[in-house]
Amino acid sequence: MKEENKKVSKLFRKRWVVPSIYLLSAALILTGVLWFQSKTNDIVQPPVDEPTKQGTAVNEQESVPVQQAVEQIAMPVLDPNAVEIAKPFYDFNASAEEQEAALVSYNDEYYPNKGVDIAMKNGESFDVTASLSGTVVKAEKDPLFGYVVHIQHDRGVVTVYQSLKDVQVKAGDTVKQGQVIAKAGTNEFNKEAGVHVHFEIRKDGQAVNPIAYFDQPLSALEAKEQQTEQQETNEQESDPSSTVPDASIGMART
Repeated sequence: MKEENKKVSKLFRKRWVVPSIYLLSAALILTGVLWFQSKTNDIVQPPVDEPTKQGTAVNEQESVPVQQAVEQIAMPVLDPNAVEIAKPFYDFNASAEEQEAALVSYNDEYYPNKGVDIAMKNGESFDVTASLSGTVVKAEKDPLFGYVVHIQHDRGVVTVYQSLKDVQVKAGDTVKQGQVIAKAGTNEFNKEAGVHVHFEIRKDGQAVNPIAYFDQPLSALEAKEQQTEQQETNEQESDPSSTVPDASIGMART
């Protein structure tokens, strides 16, 4: 044992031994640190302070909601190609000939047509459908106009259906565009039209020409209304003394 201690003591007296031990220890420590860091980098760290958005996966682009399709005003029939306009809308700006064709004769008096009268080419009855989705606000029988249905839509628009039979909806019902609401029938006010449906589009209580808005969104009615108001304003500014004569004829439909 004493011999071994003497050998160790003798070894440490050599000048190169202690520095060698320090260098070897430093090399081992540095190697251990580098090894630990390499293992730490292999672990995937979650992102910090980046909350995942609801409905969006990590590293994915934020989803964009799909815009709902905008309904276009449709003719209130299942097959537009099977029907025809029996009597057009009365337009105060139309020619005298066109206005005459849009007059309804009742009790030896003439009344402007506030909508369009639609009939089958063969004169038979047909299914009447909702022109737009909406809520039924009126569904009742009128002694003059037959069964009547009013449907409320957005933007102050109401669609009116007259001369109906076999009505399948009631006030308060929600209907979808294209849903069958009744069948075409006859009425006392316009016997000459035979079996037909009288269809109106009213914007803020004012009847407009349905033919001008078929296959267009409700926003087209607002655009036309703004254009008309601007035109009237321009006319008044150019001639403040001008007045619009009363061109109403007879009575309006319900």
